[in-house]
Amino acid sequence: MIDWNDIRTVFLDMDGTLLDLHYDNYFWLHHLPQRLAELRGESPALTRVQLEQMYQEHHGTLNWYCLDFWEQALQIDLLALKREVADRVAYRPSVKDFLRSIHEHGLDVAIVTNAHAKSIQIKLENTDLGDQVDEIITSHDFGLPKEDVRFWQLLRERREYDPANTAFFDDNEAVLASAGKSGIRHLYSIAHPDSQQDRRTSSDFTLIHDFKDILPRP
Repeated sequence: MIDWNDIRTVFLDMDGTLLDLHYDNYFWLHHLPQRLAELRGESPALTRVQLEQMYQEHHGTLNWYCLDFWEQALQIDLLALKREVADRVAYRPSVKDFLRSIHEHGLDVAIVTNAHAKSIQIKLENTDLGDQVDEIITSHDFGLPKEDVRFWQLLRERREYDPANTAFFDDNEAVLASAGKSGIRHLYSIAHPDSQQDRRTSSDFTLIHDFKDILPRP
C-alpha cells in the first residue's frame, strides 16, 4: 500500500491517529457537561446544549483546540477536569510497533497536532508517546490550525521537508485536504479513530484500518 522507499518524512496526528480519540470525545461530550453542570448547579441537559452551541461556533478554528480559551470562556480548571478521566488515554492498535518500525527504517518522524500544549501534557503524563517520536509540533506555536493551508507553509519554514517525499496520517479529512493543497503527496486517513464508535467505510483519502497492515518491510 505504501512504498516506504519513497518516504523520507512521516508526520502523524496525535488524537485519533496515534491515540484513541475516545478519551477526547468522552471528555468534551460527556464528562465536561456533567462536571460543569455540577459546578454551576445547572441541569446537565442545559449545560450540554450551551456547550454544543459553543463547539459549533468555534469548530475548525484554533480556539476549538485551545484549552486556555475554554478555561477562560467557562471559568474552570479544565486541566484538572481532564485529569479526572485520564485513565481513558490509550494508544490505538499497533501504534507502538508502527512507530518502532518506521524509526528503524530511518525515517524522520514527528507528531503534528492541533492539540494545545496542556492537552499534550496530559497525553505525555499517561503514555510514553514523547519517547516514540523525534518531535511534537503543535499548531498553536504558529497561530493557525492545520486546517489552514498557511500552517503548512509555516511548518516548512521551521522544519525542512520535501512534500513529495512526506507521508501524513490524520483522522481529520479537512486537515488532510489542507495538507494536500500544500503539496504533501502521501496522505492517509484513519478508519477507526474512536474505539467506541463505528469504523469509517469511505474517505477521500486512503483509509488505514490498522498500522500493522502498513509496516515497512526490512
